[in-house]
Amino acid sequence: MTVELTSLHGKRILVTGGTTGIGRATVAQLAEAGARVLTFGRHEPELQDSLENARQYSDTVYGLVADVSSTDGIAKVFTEVDAQLGGLDILIANAGLSVEGAQDTPDSEWRNAVETNFLGYIASAREAIQRFRTSGDGHIVFVGSISAEAQSPGTSVYAATKAGVETYAKTLRKEVMEENIKVTLVEPGSVGADMQEKSPEEQRAAIEKHEMLYAEELADTILFALTRSPRTNVSVVRVEPRLQKKG
Repeated sequence: MTVELTSLHGKRILVTGGTTGIGRATVAQLAEAGARVLTFGRHEPELQDSLENARQYSDTVYGLVADVSSTDGIAKVFTEVDAQLGGLDILIANAGLSVEGAQDTPDSEWRNAVETNFLGYIASAREAIQRFRTSGDGHIVFVGSISAEAQSPGTSVYAATKAGVETYAKTLRKEVMEENIKVTLVEPGSVGADMQEKSPEEQRAAIEKHEMLYAEELADTILFALTRSPRTNVSVVRVEPRLQKKG
């Protein structure tokens, strides 16, 4: 029996927070798979780096500077989705900020993290579903974190946002599955990224010791979920380095 797969060629895909880490790696792999991709981030230099990295595979990769934490930012992004992609087939919600406990963080900082990591996911999914209902199907991938369960000291706000994403993703799937909309939750363990407390050198050493993953390994996981058969919904995937020490 030949396993039926879903091609990503020509698919219209939005990657939130696609300028660094997992998002940047995912944008590149989607471009290599022939998808039409729109991404965004808060900073122009990182955006241009991500676009240049992805355009070695395809020129159908677009980007803008935007902030998913605000309603204006969401509106700006989805206006661009309609203009550049002409609709949407897949949303990969990945934009996130690292944050410690509210008691040790300025009020504006922890509130911005909550609005980005949790409310931004909900708002992005809402807009995506409106477009999926027009086209007749769709797929949402939420990039969460094992922090939702690890609950390590010093991560209370971040862990709470990821626990919210976990619950939202699992419940949303039940709400939209009859509309031919898939929902996938990917929960990474320790992954090399700009938001890591470790320096780049320390991250490389941790990866070498199997204590941390490359961002590309999570991008590969996301593409695995997206390319299963139409009858298959990879609902939850937890991906950790072999020697994950927390969680």
